Amino acid sequence: MIDEALLKRAAALLDAFRAAGLTLVTAESCTGGLIAGCLTEIAGSSDVLDRGFVTYSNVAKCESLGVPEALIARAGAVSAEVAEAMAEGALAHSHATVAVSVTGIAGPGGATAGKPVGLVYLGVCRRGAPPRHVRHVFSGGRAAVRRAAVEAAFALAQEATRPTADGAVESEAP
Repeated sequence: MIDEALLKRAAALLDAFRAAGLTLVTAESCTGGLIAGCLTEIAGSSDVLDRGFVTYSNVAKCESLGVPEALIARAGAVSAEVAEAMAEGALAHSHATVAVSVTGIAGPGGATAGKPVGLVYLGVCRRGAPPRHVRHVFSGGRAAVRRAAVEAAFALAQEATRPTADGAVESEAP
């Protein structure tokens, strides 16, 4: 069901989390659970993956993760601010030490002048540290955007296994 390349990346991420003594929670919108789905394809992933939230609707983001309605109204569901709030909310509603979140426009519809199809914001937050986000614009159809978002989420979560001296998440993204 999931291609071998993604499974290898998922296994490497789980190994990195184990080595660092960390656990993970996901908060997913446009990926619809694919991040957690890839991770749970790997036997033994339950020692790392605490849970996954699929919060496709704005109401779900608010109810399940505590994202403020006013934030969604002001910034839009597909925004850096909401990606960070989703990551913070996932940590607050779980026992995990790291959260990764994703919100975006996978297409083919949903785009606006300032938010094209393929726009994806990912958030990451490590317990005790401030959240951060990365922005991507992926090309291709819906499946390609969603797959690219999963790969980007794995990369961002991998970074969270390497904290800086002040506890913030180290970034290698531009």
